[in-house]
Amino acid sequence: MLDALPSYYADSRLVGNLTAREADELAVFHERVQDVLRQFFVDTATWGLAKWEELCGLPVQESKPVDQRRSMIKSKLRGAGTVTLAVIKEVVDSFENGEIGIQENFGNYEVVITFIGKRGVPPNLNDVITAVREIVPAHINLLYQFTYLRWDELDRAELTWAELDALNQTWDELEVWKV
Repeated sequence: MLDALPSYYADSRLVGNLTAREADELAVFHERVQDVLRQFFVDTATWGLAKWEELCGLPVQESKPVDQRRSMIKSKLRGAGTVTLAVIKEVVDSFENGEIGIQENFGNYEVVITFIGKRGVPPNLNDVITAVREIVPAHINLLYQFTYLRWDELDRAELTWAELDALNQTWDELEVWKV
């Protein structure tokens, strides 16, 4: 800031102190403006998530983790329009563990959603179920399937029981282990 002033102010302690304080205040102001700007985007919003939830007709849940709140908002934004398998996939993909396989069984009036991105049950499965049920017609049954470690995968790893025991994993950890 001193560069913008006449050169005779360069040696003034008073002007130097004043411009330093102004620079500090401008830096704080700039950061606050940037923080407000971040609230306009779901992926970067923090304290603005409550407003996003209100706009989407979702309950404001401050106690939920931020990533799960963002997932709910994204699914609500993506779930508008005609419901197709692609729309369902897009809604579920917005959640953690969201990579899925999807199959439609016309004769049974059902859609089968298989989580394949990560093994096990997603941490926010109830949110996924709520978001999908909200967009899928009521006469369609929704089935959810999860992937786990299969014995044939474990056999292909060719581990001895001692090597498997050396992994020091609980049964729950082993169920979602990838070979």
